[in-house]
Amino acid sequence: MLFFTQCFGAVLDLIHLRFQHYKAKRVFSAAGQLVCVVNPTHSLKYAPTRCAAAQASTEQGILPPCHHHEAVHDPQLVPCTCPLFSCPWEGHLEVVVSHLRQTHRINILQGAEIVFLATDMHLPAPTDWIIIHSCLGHQFLLVLRKQEKYEGHPQFFATMMLIGTPTQANNFTYRLELNRNQRRLKWEATPRSILECVDSVISDGDCLVLNTSLAQLFSDNGSLAIGIAITTSKVHSSEAEM
Repeated sequence: MLFFTQCFGAVLDLIHLRFQHYKAKRVFSAAGQLVCVVNPTHSLKYAPTRCAAAQASTEQGILPPCHHHEAVHDPQLVPCTCPLFSCPWEGHLEVVVSHLRQTHRINILQGAEIVFLATDMHLPAPTDWIIIHSCLGHQFLLVLRKQEKYEGHPQFFATMMLIGTPTQANNFTYRLELNRNQRRLKWEATPRSILECVDSVISDGDCLVLNTSLAQLFSDNGSLAIGIAITTSKVHSSEAEM
């Protein structure tokens, strides 16, 4: 009975995923955009990352053991950038993508313009939706996080991080766009380097920020579709328009 129950649950999950993918394809196929259905990563064992811990120590007047990505023994090593998990892994930039794909099972999608379809938006915070976007010869980490910045008031934060150096990140511009029911919301900015903390970017609010009511306006049956486009640019600009 246990075996058949587990198999039946797996089949239901597969059917649900295929249904979500079919809906997304039906909506966005006319635009010729690739669609990636992203399931949430929800952890009840949430622990602050080393960057977040260092920031908290600084606010309390305690000198942190390292600053951002600079480890004491080797400043060239990068800590794991996967949010919601206190992963002890660290390595060089060249192997970050391999670690994220193999250890944390993060999908990678290629294309100049894609659609990021986040499912199950109703789950309690903290929850993350993560994907790697391969474009223009580089890899970008897109993180959508549901987090309570103020107790009892969850918000959604979406940001794009280049898996590369800050100098390389300055050569690109990314655009996140929500479009539904004759409403459009767009955020355009220069991506941050993965050498910076995702937690810091979200805390600073240097990303697309949605409150719950605004997210519901653009969601469809608990799923939120975000159009993503990346271009090469030397101009540093940041805008949000509706």
